[in-house]
Amino acid sequence: MNLSNLKPAEGSTKKRKRIGRGQGSGHGGTSTRGHKGAKSRSGYSKKIGFEGGQMPLHRRLPKFGFQNINRVEYKAINLKDLQSLADKRNLNKIDIQVLIDNGLISRNDLVKILGNGKLTTKLDVTAHKFSKTAKEAIEAIQGTVNTL
Repeated sequence: MNLSNLKPAEGSTKKRKRIGRGQGSGHGGTSTRGHKGAKSRSGYSKKIGFEGGQMPLHRRLPKFGFQNINRVEYKAINLKDLQSLADKRNLNKIDIQVLIDNGLISRNDLVKILGNGKLTTKLDVTAHKFSKTAKEAIEAIQGTVNTL
């Protein structure tokens, strides 16, 4: 056996059906589309979600809730995350760029510092928003809070 006599297993491959290539092909004429009607014409496509005239699912289900277009989404970072980052990287100043560099947030995220966890290192923290408990915890150990 060598590369020159390799071929696929018997019955594993099929010839492609060449449609609309004349009468001799056996698929000329109507080109397997049947006679007349929208589906036989070029450019036909049914609507997305069309269910044969039955009321489509997206119209049967009710709409509910309220979408606030002014909502501002913040990425939450807890004090315990700041503490572990400060211990690991030996930091005393944490800002947005430090969080991006360490993979905690992405470039366009807005950051809110939350008060979950214990902070033991004096830190200078810069973020977009702080919870009341986080602010108190940082200032309790003489750290500074800078809001962007």
